[in-house]
Amino acid sequence: MKGQIPKCAPPLTGPNGVGASFDPVGQRDRLCSAFGHAGMVYSRSCMGKLADYVQKWKLLDPQPLAVTATSRLYAVMWNEQPAVLKLFTAAGMQDEKHGALALQWFNGKAAVRLLSSDDQAQLLEYADGENLKSLVQKGADEKASIIIANVLNTLHCAHPGPAPQGLTTLKSRYRSLFKKAKQDAGEGITSVYTKAADIAGKLLAAEKDFCILHGDMHHENVKYSAKRGWLAIDPKGLYGERTYDAANVLCNPTGMDDFVANEARLIRTAEILAQVLRLDMGRLLAFTFAHASLSASWSLEDGEDPSLALKIADIAESLYRKGSRLTPASPPDRRSPVTRPSSPDRSE
Repeated sequence: MKGQIPKCAPPLTGPNGVGASFDPVGQRDRLCSAFGHAGMVYSRSCMGKLADYVQKWKLLDPQPLAVTATSRLYAVMWNEQPAVLKLFTAAGMQDEKHGALALQWFNGKAAVRLLSSDDQAQLLEYADGENLKSLVQKGADEKASIIIANVLNTLHCAHPGPAPQGLTTLKSRYRSLFKKAKQDAGEGITSVYTKAADIAGKLLAAEKDFCILHGDMHHENVKYSAKRGWLAIDPKGLYGERTYDAANVLCNPTGMDDFVANEARLIRTAEILAQVLRLDMGRLLAFTFAHASLSASWSLEDGEDPSLALKIADIAESLYRKGSRLTPASPPDRRSPVTRPSSPDRSE
């Protein structure tokens, strides 16, 4: 519909696609043709903001990579090395605002390095290789699970000491689930959301193993660097129990619905994560039930189909309630303690 830019606008590509010479006039014309006046406004905003950061951070040769609901990404040259410029949309300024704190904390350990940032943009190390979803698609799901678990182990013990201020707590992260559960309970409905909210409340009341979390750990957020190996990208900057990050992995990768919503696969992947990360299997399954239900509540808020998330929630709840017979092994504890911030204000 003309006059409204969609949540995921057309990629800002050159005339021959990603990697071609950037063609701002052609991009403007395509947006105007598709979206009328709103396309013109969007185009001007994109080009002006890009030009500002090219000058501010002394960047060269910006090439469009992708557009999402929260950001526009460009491959650039910075100090004679490839980098990624991430320009936030209005939604991204809220959703991504704590990511820089997490990247600073990780300090390049199993994560891309943050080269520069402000409230509206980030300049990031460029990871030039494939992501872990490609391994799963090639039939190496267990290998991908081990890699992602090792990345999480490194992130979770990046360094000891007080956590930085301004991180989002898990209690705040689960706000949409609690809201939906309250709505259902008010209507006298016992739903997956009311049951999951009850489990989430109990988990959060007994949180342990606090650390800086990635917050959105899935297969497409781990990319290979020829120089530094597998690196996490796009952290959300959460603070809470490390089991949450593993639960998020069990709901992925995206676009492989039948594969992901499979009980045998979920058990197999949960076993790997529990072993490598030294997690309690019961808590991991409970967190998976809670997170999948949270994801479903987000889908409802966005007018999207929650069916996949609900299928995963159903599997995880069933396994959790009957009790898994799987017992994680106990490899050496690689974690370093991370203490709570001195102030209780962490965006609750």
